[in-house]
Amino acid sequence: MLHAIRRVEPGNATRSPQTFQTSRTSRTSPTTARPGLRRLVVGAAASVAAFGTLAAVSPASYAQAGPSEAGPSRAGFTGGPDRDHLTVTVRNAGGGADGTYELYCAPDGGSHPDPRGACTALERDTRWGRDVFAPAPEGGFCTMQYGGPATARVTGTWAGRPVDATYDRRDGCSIARWDRLVPLLPDMGSGRRR
Repeated sequence: MLHAIRRVEPGNATRSPQTFQTSRTSRTSPTTARPGLRRLVVGAAASVAAFGTLAAVSPASYAQAGPSEAGPSRAGFTGGPDRDHLTVTVRNAGGGADGTYELYCAPDGGSHPDPRGACTALERDTRWGRDVFAPAPEGGFCTMQYGGPATARVTGTWAGRPVDATYDRRDGCSIARWDRLVPLLPDMGSGRRR
């Protein structure tokens, strides 16, 4: 395959350009002959590398950073003043689940009975633009079932944002909202706690 390359001799601008025929076996490197192609290949490689870096970051990292600030990735975050910290107060759950528990995430710890499981449940439901602790939507259709007298209150900081949420089990929507956060909140299913 032959390519035509127009080349102007340096230092002689008045002379007309000469056309040279080259083949694939010529000594002219394709990247030298086409600098635009080299820029395209290097730019594409940089884009793939950047995308790979973004894909490796967990959703919790994005939620923690917030829309206007860049926060540290949760992976490798060793705590400090901005460490996720929640206080969970459970009442009327029975079976020894009542009480007030402290929970720290990244690294997991505190007086909560299952800090690793609680932090995993929270991270599983953390999504950009969605509040993990949001109340059930108003006007939704909920089953008329009663899940018992248990209540809970969660306060503190999660993903860099303040938290103050209350939970109960008065209808199907409230039960589903509670169950989504098990084991942060005690597992009340199947009548295990009475």
